[in-house]
Amino acid sequence: MTTPLPVSVLVRPIRPEDNAAIANVIRRVSAEFGLTADKGYTVADPNLDHLYETYSQPHCAYWVVELNGVVAGGGGVAPLSGAEDDVCELQKMYFMPSLRGQGLAKKLALQAIEHARTQGFGRCYLETTASLTQAIALYERLGFQHIEGPMGNTGHVDCEVTMLKYL
Repeated sequence: MTTPLPVSVLVRPIRPEDNAAIANVIRRVSAEFGLTADKGYTVADPNLDHLYETYSQPHCAYWVVELNGVVAGGGGVAPLSGAEDDVCELQKMYFMPSLRGQGLAKKLALQAIEHARTQGFGRCYLETTASLTQAIALYERLGFQHIEGPMGNTGHVDCEVTMLKYL
């Protein structure tokens, strides 16, 4: 008879030493779904290896999710570049398979939305791709509505699903 090992999950703000680990998670999950840099997805972002510094800016926040002490997911929120001042963007929500199906993406998205409210944002935008059906279903359950065309300047030219939530 074997005893299952205890599972420890921790959601916490990103730290400088997390940069390489969360970039690796984003690259691995992107590859799993065929989201390559040449198509303008997150893996092409110039700040991917410096997320701590990116999300240390005013009105931004990013959280990593640790599974048994190892970074296995994350997500954040930041002002939407090139949009009105009251619009933020839910960004870089990526989870390794070991974290999926446990409600952690919902928890993290709600945390990001609450942060956005406290920062004075009135709307939260996001972009994704149609192949991420579970993510789209989650965003719909959280009250995001599909909108026509992109907002702001994200640089993610192949993200054909655009959604907005009033906060």
